[in-house]
This record gives sequence, C-alpha cells and structure tokens, in this order.
Amino acid sequence: MPKKTKHRKWHKGRNKKASFRGTNVVFGSYGLKALGSKWISSREIEAGRRTIIRYLRKGGKMWIRIFPNRPVTKKGDETPMGGGTGSVDHYAFAVDAGRIIYEIDGIEESLAKEALKKAGGKLSVRTRVVER
Repeated sequence: MPKKTKHRKWHKGRNKKASFRGTNVVFGSYGLKALGSKWISSREIEAGRRTIIRYLRKGGKMWIRIFPNRPVTKKGDETPMGGGTGSVDHYAFAVDAGRIIYEIDGIEESLAKEALKKAGGKLSVRTRVVER
C-alpha cells in the first residue's frame, strides 16, 4: 500500500500493448518477465516474493521491480446499482507485456530459474524466466 496517493480513486484506464520501461534485467542475473498485460494485486506480488525467499535462504538477493500504487475499488455485497464507485478495496500494478517483475542474483542458475518459475505461478499473468 502506498504511503500517500495524489487521488484516492483512479479511473481504470487501458493497458498498453507492450511496456517501454523496465524491460531489461538490470540489477540481478535472472528475471521474471511478463508476457501479457494484466493488473497484478499486492497479494500476488507478496505471494511471489515469499516463494522466491524460500529459495534464497542460503544467500542471494532479490529485487521487486514493480510497486502496487493503483487503488482498486469494490462495492459492498448486496449493494444496489448506482451510487457511484465503491470504497478502495486493495492496490494493484498494471503490468504490460515485457515488464520485468522480479530479479534474482547470488544463487546458482537452476535454483534461480526454479524459484522464478514457481513465483510466476502465483501471478495472474503469463511469465517467462529471462537472463541478463
């Protein structure tokens, strides 16, 4: 959750076809790249982080290249139609195709690829493990 936002509720907007920024592995040796456009919730990002941390117990470093800054609203159950948008329910990040989500360095190749593949299974977007 962001500490401060300029606007409490955002319009939905549209996802682009491909990402222009954050498409290269910069910090680590291996990265997890999104193949499609989707909103990734903060819970999904955290689930992937926990999965990767299990493999990094012995050593290594991880970078999360995205931050959930987009508020997602939801109306209460059994609320009639109309009355505007609901209150903020959770936060998400709009991932475009080609964006790097996680990066890993400091562990051997097989472990890094396995960790990123498992983390990709926690996300709602198709992913691919890439090298620097």
